[in-house]
Amino acid sequence: MKRLATLVLVTMVFVLAAGSLVSANSTKLTLWTFVHQHARFYQVMTEKWNALNPDRQIELEASVLPYEDMHNKLQIALQSGVGAPDVVDIEISKYPNFMLGVPQFVVLNDVFAPYVNDIVPSRLEIYARNGNMYGAPTHVGATVAYYYVDILEEAGVDYREIRTWDDFAEAGRKLKEVYPDKFMGIVETSAAWTVTAMLAQQGSDLVSADDQPQIDTPEMLRAVTTLQDMVKEGLLTTCPDGQPDREGGKGMIDQGLIACVIMPQWFMSRYLDEIPNMDGKVAIAPVPVFAEGMPRSLGLGGTGTAITLTAADPELASEWLAFAKLSEEGNRMIWEDLGFDPCNTALWTKTEMTHNPDNAYNKYFLNNVFDVLNEIKDEIVMVRSSSISPAINDYVTTVMLNELFEDLLDPAEVLEEAQYNIENQIF
Repeated sequence: MKRLATLVLVTMVFVLAAGSLVSANSTKLTLWTFVHQHARFYQVMTEKWNALNPDRQIELEASVLPYEDMHNKLQIALQSGVGAPDVVDIEISKYPNFMLGVPQFVVLNDVFAPYVNDIVPSRLEIYARNGNMYGAPTHVGATVAYYYVDILEEAGVDYREIRTWDDFAEAGRKLKEVYPDKFMGIVETSAAWTVTAMLAQQGSDLVSADDQPQIDTPEMLRAVTTLQDMVKEGLLTTCPDGQPDREGGKGMIDQGLIACVIMPQWFMSRYLDEIPNMDGKVAIAPVPVFAEGMPRSLGLGGTGTAITLTAADPELASEWLAFAKLSEEGNRMIWEDLGFDPCNTALWTKTEMTHNPDNAYNKYFLNNVFDVLNEIKDEIVMVRSSSISPAINDYVTTVMLNELFEDLLDPAEVLEEAQYNIENQIF
């Protein structure tokens, strides 16, 4: 509760600071987000915008709301036409819900045009419908492995030699011999980060190319059986709140109980802001695969930032958004402030940015994340997002994964039932 109060206070300070830097005739824009780091970033980019545009000043009022509450509140506001913010972050798994019918967001094609050649196309396409772009991406979201090097070395494990899931399990066995109370990793029950990455390694996804749910498949069975076997052996554990990107998960990591965390690259920001005890102890590496030669990463997570049709000044808001998230300056700040992998991948080789010794993320981690990103750059698969994705994600993360990893039910039976229930819900 103390940490939550601190985050809320920080957000309030951002709003006041932004207001103090602009003139009396500035335009006020309201913004909703569910990540406090995003609010901080938007305030930084507003200050940069105001410095470059003295005649088009913006006062940004950024509010950080709980994830589910924000998306539900936004849905109601858009349906009623009352109460929506000018600018809003929409998480990738929720985004298809807002593309049903006539999207209530401004088409951003014109303001995005100067930047689209520099941005990973698939990240723009996720937030587009029928040729129109409605949302600005935040990052590539390349999935990586975060290793707690000290305890692995004490167990005789070199994290750089972990290439396959068999290697990973063997490392976990060695760890348990030295630290019986610690775990090689976390298996999620309220998110599907690892499962989805394991599907991508096998050329599969939760959604098929013809927009059908893909749950009861050999690839899914291989993935969840591998994870469940490691849970039964005591190598993996579930955690309070069900995944690393929740308070319970971050708490377990901060206590030094977890040797490896499989998460998107943007999780670096959580380490820096909320996991202080791992400072100087964590190295980043490609994700283990079932067999060498498989793709070692997947773009996961994501936030599409949109301008609502009820925005006070949609033209100004749209131009600010394009500058904040698609310009080279914005992409540099996405790394420097947020610690995210920018969608302008040309910047991944700009060593003055990527290897800056004064960068807080470079100081925190034992190795440089861009060395890893450039190694796996051509192996980063992109997840499919469709109108059926929210329903699939909801069932998988509230029912299926709990049955598999908390209740330890038979994987084949769980997947068969999940496929049936999801199809009935969707169709």
